[in-house]
Amino acid sequence: MQVREAMSSEVLVVGPEHTLRQAARMMSARRVGSAVVIDPDSEGIGIMTERDVLNAIGAGLDPDVERTGAHLTWDVVYAGPDWTVEEAAAAMARGGFRHLVVLDGREVAGVISVRDLMRVWAREQAPTTV
Repeated sequence: MQVREAMSSEVLVVGPEHTLRQAARMMSARRVGSAVVIDPDSEGIGIMTERDVLNAIGAGLDPDVERTGAHLTWDVVYAGPDWTVEEAAAAMARGGFRHLVVLDGREVAGVISVRDLMRVWAREQAPTTV
């Protein structure tokens, strides 16, 4: 199975000036564990995860003051929509992360998460009924 078949194509996008609380509220409302961060003044695409928010709050930082741009990963590993889910899982395991931004050319096509992989594999392993 390819990543395009397993990924979430509705991506939460936030800017680098959103506060951590704003990002956390949007992630919670959409029931997602990450947000893609696009900075119009930058060349890259970053990702903010629930872990980034947790680490900032755990360090005693104020979520109403801290901006997403200071607490995200810019060194992102991107997946292609034509990757297999096994390739995506291997990249996540190598990098120690749970989300991959999926790029189709230079455009964000979606995000694939460990949860997406589990859903695919559980469906494939489910016994068939007669």
